[in-house]
Amino acid sequence: MNQTAIFWPVLAHVLLVYIVYLVMARRRYFAVKSGEAKVRQYKVRSTEPASSVTVANNLINQFELPVLFHALCLALFVTNGVNYLTLALAWIFILSRYVHAWVHLTSNRVMLRSRAFFFGAVVLLLAWMWFAFHLLGAV
Repeated sequence: MNQTAIFWPVLAHVLLVYIVYLVMARRRYFAVKSGEAKVRQYKVRSTEPASSVTVANNLINQFELPVLFHALCLALFVTNGVNYLTLALAWIFILSRYVHAWVHLTSNRVMLRSRAFFFGAVVLLLAWMWFAFHLLGAV
């Protein structure tokens, strides 16, 4: 299998981060335009207006659990550990991140959002476990 295939899910996550940045810029723009916020409010994160606070929080989320994903992808590539299973787990994890972001940026239903998060976290844990077995030579 082509080891560089593991970077396609990484690029898909990078795309998601930029999408969230665009959503945040749009919401902040309209918050200022509507008078909900003043430009100077954006100096400190604690003054994020209600219309964009969930987007700002989601952007932070994109640099928490996904950091482990990016580290895993690099580790798989370096150790020649990319196979169809790891690639499938990577894509499933990224799909869960898109679902999580969609829910967070739209309805923000906590139960649905937390299910997407925990599903992705379990998938990522399974991928890390496979990587550990790979390092041990067991797979």
